[in-house]
Amino acid sequence: MMKKSVNSKPKESRDELLKLYREMLLIRRFEEKSGQLYGMGLIGGFCHLYIGQEAVVVGLEAIAEDGDKRITAYRDHGHMLACGMDPNGVMAELTGREGGFSKGKGGSMHMFSKEKNFFGGHGIVGAQVPIGAGIAFADKYRGNKNVTFTYFGDGAANQGQIYETFNMASLWKIPVIFVIENNQYAMGTSIKRGSSTPDLYTRGLAFGIKGEMVDGMDVLAVSKAGKKAADICRKGQGPYILEMKTYRYRGHSMSDPAKYRTREEVQQVRKQQDPIDSFRNKMLKWKIASEDEFKNIDRDIKKIINEASDFAQKSPEPDARELYTDVYL
Repeated sequence: MMKKSVNSKPKESRDELLKLYREMLLIRRFEEKSGQLYGMGLIGGFCHLYIGQEAVVVGLEAIAEDGDKRITAYRDHGHMLACGMDPNGVMAELTGREGGFSKGKGGSMHMFSKEKNFFGGHGIVGAQVPIGAGIAFADKYRGNKNVTFTYFGDGAANQGQIYETFNMASLWKIPVIFVIENNQYAMGTSIKRGSSTPDLYTRGLAFGIKGEMVDGMDVLAVSKAGKKAADICRKGQGPYILEMKTYRYRGHSMSDPAKYRTREEVQQVRKQQDPIDSFRNKMLKWKIASEDEFKNIDRDIKKIINEASDFAQKSPEPDARELYTDVYL
């Protein structure tokens, strides 16, 4: 059963609530600008936008503690921003520039930050899941209370290596939270056509892994479920599975016209479930902030994004010698 959205006035402070809103809006505006730069030919290769799914990563990062780790797949820009990576460096990496987090060599799908404990962006479907469990095992070995948030999608949920990881994670009580970002279409196939089990969080039951379905369009519901999962892992009772029911507004990547669903469907989700608009409306109802305050936040975010875009375009391309650095020979 999916955990219901949080509608009553929450316990979080005004500053905490506004930070959640700000972080989601930062991701939304960043991804919109990324789409523009891609259309202008300034971003090469693949580019997978996170628009619509912002509440998932922002809600989970809100309950993360110092030393916690995170790893995800190729729809990763939002995860980078949510864990505190500089928008300038992220955008510069998207455009293949020297000022990027991977010095322009990783692009959209492959950048990392040791400082922020962000272990990538991975282009191979599902490959990050066993790596995430390994990172979490290192923390268990060290005897600390940290957890690793290991993100993957509903499409990757059918990969065999996921279940090998489930088995070992359960056997060794590894402190890993498996976050299934179920945006309902994988690469282009609806979950109804691609999964014999509609509730992906139950996939861990055969291995003794508990889980739950969460409204991934509600940032407070995500945080509440994430706190519960993290507490279980920190007590040595993990792993845990969180299936986030979410939705992406754009195609699988920038080259996907998304003809496998109707425009009306997307518009209905935007109107009724948008994670940013709905959260903003709730805060207005709770009298957390005024319309003018939200407009000021929007202006501040647009300034940050424009500066990131300018930084990326002015940053030089990496020297050809950079091809030979960070390479094992």
